Amino acid sequence: MSRQLSRQFGDDGGMAGKEPPAQIEVGGRTIDVTNPSKVFFSTRGETKLDLAQYYAAVGAGALVGVFERPTVLKRFPNGAEGEFFYQKRVPPNRPDWLETVTVTFPSGRSAEELCPTDVAHIVWAANLGCLDLNPWPVRRSDVDHPDELRVDLDPQPGLSFDQVRQVALEVRALLDEHELVGYPKTSGSRGIHINVRIERRWDFTEVRRAALALARAVERRMPGIATSKWWKEERGDAVFIDYNQNARDRTVASAYSVRANAEGRVSCPLEWDEVADVNPSDLTIATVPARFREKGDPGAAIDSQAYSLDSLIELAHRDEAGGLGDAPWPPHFAKQQGEPRRVAPSRRAASDSETASDSDSETD
Repeated sequence: MSRQLSRQFGDDGGMAGKEPPAQIEVGGRTIDVTNPSKVFFSTRGETKLDLAQYYAAVGAGALVGVFERPTVLKRFPNGAEGEFFYQKRVPPNRPDWLETVTVTFPSGRSAEELCPTDVAHIVWAANLGCLDLNPWPVRRSDVDHPDELRVDLDPQPGLSFDQVRQVALEVRALLDEHELVGYPKTSGSRGIHINVRIERRWDFTEVRRAALALARAVERRMPGIATSKWWKEERGDAVFIDYNQNARDRTVASAYSVRANAEGRVSCPLEWDEVADVNPSDLTIATVPARFREKGDPGAAIDSQAYSLDSLIELAHRDEAGGLGDAPWPPHFAKQQGEPRRVAPSRRAASDSETASDSDSETD
């Protein structure tokens, strides 16, 4: 799908020749926004230019989540309710100031991905029709050792957001016990993300192992409310804690990313005392810039200290000593040593989670 859409819409994210571009000045650079009046969000009629201006307004906060990280381009040529495709490899027609970094995938393939170093990189991506920013949990100086543990709370269909809030607060309590500080944000969809800055001492496999131990610990505390079960038919009416978001090449929408819905909801950083009452529908491209100006960025301090995973790794050791082995990996990964075999037939779709494989396109 990516190649077909790229041929149809080109690298500017829209049909050429419709109207003259608008221009946005950001960080001393001028970014052309092509097809600026094209409606991207139908609820209030925000346009592609509104999207670019949103990212310019919250750019300082958005840059925290993607700075010097390999970042996947998730492009919506016809707006939030249209078709999309992942583009991991930056297009050849790009500004000479644009910075990139090369990463490799479990398949052995590699890609030259966007590596934002200033807000202009983010606005440039918005002009390509990128709604959300999807960075790796690594920096370009060391692409093999994550500096971020990611807790992705994904509710099953029909669950209330209140249940997601409950699980998020229990995750915080568990992190506190392990002397870790998490920074929460709405996912911009139906869930909550919690990011923890960590020391770059562990590879992807070990970070995933720590995330699995955390997910299982929360599940034990909240049986029937939270789950670490990978297969959808095994989760029941619970909030899935997606430990596999910490596997190599998995990406999660970053802070201040706009998500693909008609309202233009935003993955918005929160203070912990906001979690119990937050309503994700209140956090959109129409409201978050004013919130950012007035309240600042609740996630701004995430880089102030990196924490040790030793305590969660020890928890993983205890789980393994108690008979808990590995859990299923993403389907495009080679079978891992110790990974349990699938017993029941799987009805999973390619959209099992909001990530991209090492191909240039995938569904969400």
